[in-house]
Amino acid sequence: MVSLETPVCDFGLKAPDFSLPGVDGRTWSRDDCAGPNGLLVMFICNHCPYVKAVRERIVRDARELMRLGVGSVAIMSNDPADYPEDSFENMKAVALEHDFPFPYLMDETQAVAKAFGAICTPDFFGYNQALELQYRGRLDESRKETAPPEVRRDLFEAMKQVAETGQGPQHQIPSIGCSIKWREA
Repeated sequence: MVSLETPVCDFGLKAPDFSLPGVDGRTWSRDDCAGPNGLLVMFICNHCPYVKAVRERIVRDARELMRLGVGSVAIMSNDPADYPEDSFENMKAVALEHDFPFPYLMDETQAVAKAFGAICTPDFFGYNQALELQYRGRLDESRKETAPPEVRRDLFEAMKQVAETGQGPQHQIPSIGCSIKWREA
């Protein structure tokens, strides 16, 4: 397992559009997922210890961001042939078990992850209402283990600022996680 750190935020970069199947049986686009005050796009998977460490916090933050007018979506881009825990059926089970309040989508071709420039799980992309990138950082101090409950909620605070002002914070700490499991060419 290779651990990677996300690059710095490329402020203003437009969110790529997508059309992906969700575990709910519906096909979702970028605009379907966006809220009136922004969009949080999360590249996650089922097997990654970094994602498992923050899964409950992702759900908590997505619920709170929804109340601020920020929509959220989670996209799974790993190759499930090599990582069966990331299969579409297992995605359905994880979304149900953890009561995901956002669409959980399968990026089977991995084209969406490439369009966003996603490199790891979790990888967070926070957009303002104009769908311009304003945040590319970590959820909080958690790594493979969940950080203490009192740590700063970097992602939530940044997206709250984006919802209120349209601008993300200038100082952002990169997310860290497992590399996306790319298909062999």
